[in-house]
Amino acid sequence: MKSSRLYFIDTVRAFAILMMLQGHFIDTLLAVEFRDPSNVAFRVWQYFRGITAPTFFTISGLIFTYLLMKARAKGDVEERIKKGVVRSFMLIGIGYLLRIPIFRWFTGKFGTYFMVIDVLQCIGLSLLLIVLFYKLVRQNHRIFSILMIFIGTLIFALEPLYRTYSATNIPLFFANYITKANGSIFTLIPWFGYMAYGAFIAFLFQEYLTHPKFRNSIIVGFLAIGLFLVNGSTALLHYIFKFTQVQLIDDIANFNYLFIRLGNVLVIFGIFYALERFLKHPIILKIGQKTLSIYVIHFIVLYGSFTGWGLNRILSKKLDPTQAVFGALIFLVLVSLMAVYRIKANTYIYAKLRTAAHKISLLISKRGI
Repeated sequence: MKSSRLYFIDTVRAFAILMMLQGHFIDTLLAVEFRDPSNVAFRVWQYFRGITAPTFFTISGLIFTYLLMKARAKGDVEERIKKGVVRSFMLIGIGYLLRIPIFRWFTGKFGTYFMVIDVLQCIGLSLLLIVLFYKLVRQNHRIFSILMIFIGTLIFALEPLYRTYSATNIPLFFANYITKANGSIFTLIPWFGYMAYGAFIAFLFQEYLTHPKFRNSIIVGFLAIGLFLVNGSTALLHYIFKFTQVQLIDDIANFNYLFIRLGNVLVIFGIFYALERFLKHPIILKIGQKTLSIYVIHFIVLYGSFTGWGLNRILSKKLDPTQAVFGALIFLVLVSLMAVYRIKANTYIYAKLRTAAHKISLLISKRGI
């Protein structure tokens, strides 16, 4: 019997989090005069940096939904949902906590910066939505998968309509989840679209993983569809517009980054799944399992959470390319080691946050919200 453990998920997560570390480090500290789009090395780095977030969101939707579907097969889906809800609130809580300028608050200076939405809040809320949709379809995996790919495609297809939406008549706390006008880094749309596609892919693995030809078929599918989205989706959209004259389609084609990035993600999935047996090194898998710790540590060190004193304040845009590259490698190794062999303080903090999130979820369930 084939194992249902998908090691490639951890390797993809490790790849994504390491790409994020070097991307954030170089983007924050590389001097402005070296950011030359005509430079091939900088252009390649910039392109691959753009792949990181779509990969992370898609793999997050995949792993969460895959575990959810496996739990249903084992008969403990409610326990898995409860754990998912608790983790969602924990992610949202940590996301806000990392942006709280404690020492500034002590001086009586308050602002709205801590309400800016970043990757953790966006993933946390997206997981809650996946749970909601999963329960709405009464845990029917096939209907759920169709719903997910429909929602993902709809979100991507309507991007021109909400691209410049400012949500001026909505309270700031909620508006930040749907607009970047106030400084949010990630918003629910379009990023939930990648989570939804990840949820659909999870269905394919849950449904067909044990089939003898599935592995080769899904690898070919990832690579073929991915390469088409990267190289052919824009041309297809222009072709459709030519016959339909629907302006929305032309608008998508002229700024077709969402489908192209999805194609990049699928190619990465195909490559990593094909090479899975060569990438199952314990350290790589451990890094893939410690992405939250890595994110928190890097945010504190690089951006100075709580204190306001991070590398961005000390070395902001002062490094030349050589310093930035070697600095990024050192940063990547040190942060990864700290997370893999993390200090007990992290465990203590996460335990307290999980407890708080669990109490919140219980309170919500009791009140029927």
